[in-house]
Amino acid sequence: MKWAEISIQTTHEATEAVANIFHELGASGVVIEDPELVNSYRCSGAWEYCDIPEVTETGVVTIKAYLPVDEYLDDKLRIFEERINRLVEHDIDKGRGAINWREVQEEDWASAWKQYFHPVRLGERIVVKPSWEEYIAAANDLIIELDPGMAFGTGTHHTTAICIRLLEDVIKPKSTVFDIGTGSGILAITAAKLGASRVIAIDLDPIAVKIAKENIKINKTDTIIEALQGDLLTGVNGQADVIVANIVADVIIRMLPEVQKHLTHNGLFIASGIIAERLSDVTAVMLENKLIIDRVVEEGGWVAILASRNG
Repeated sequence: MKWAEISIQTTHEATEAVANIFHELGASGVVIEDPELVNSYRCSGAWEYCDIPEVTETGVVTIKAYLPVDEYLDDKLRIFEERINRLVEHDIDKGRGAINWREVQEEDWASAWKQYFHPVRLGERIVVKPSWEEYIAAANDLIIELDPGMAFGTGTHHTTAICIRLLEDVIKPKSTVFDIGTGSGILAITAAKLGASRVIAIDLDPIAVKIAKENIKINKTDTIIEALQGDLLTGVNGQADVIVANIVADVIIRMLPEVQKHLTHNGLFIASGIIAERLSDVTAVMLENKLIIDRVVEEGGWVAILASRNG
């Protein structure tokens, strides 16, 4: 299958807005090439091995997404450019705003990002490693083997790392978990490794569901996790002890009216993928929907919220 790799050079400030535009055009995820993030991982020692040079120009973020090459592509490119140019109306600096696209084969893209993915510790116990690399585990490590493919989500972005640490704090034995916007399945697998007995992993994109199922099987969690295609919580039956959604602010806001009824009496909601400037927007709608905000975690300009059901 042929894909269009669409890339834009923009600012940290515009990252979440650009990601949301891509999402609304049908991209299941984005690749964020953030030089500040790469430099922080190089210096932290989280990567076991890294041959990526230090980046000196850290103000420019490159964001990429992949859309199918079909009869709708030209219209989507036009809409994308129009919406990027309108960011100024919302007082968002698009920066360079340089947009490029090229045609790629699925197999070419699926291997191109591998140079950026090495074993990384993301919590007290969770270590994420690519399926093609070796890693010597410590006594209490829980290893997640991952091949993100076209579904993205290696875990190295701040938003995913924060979610993993929050899951380490809140998952209890035999918990039921809903992972909304599962992507590569990394958070669903984390929940299962931490002791959840039932996990429902939902994604709108069939490619993401396919990749998630493959990763779930690799990690021997297929008896615990069910990966399904769906639109957020629409069509999801029952209640969960924990709902986690690592998406973007606008999509989280859209799903909030459904969250309360899908949580158990003491259920928790983890919302991530929120740029810091949008925190107040999300918390306001959470309060409107009778959720109690228990904790806010910020890292690298990104925010995750831990909320609980009110009564």
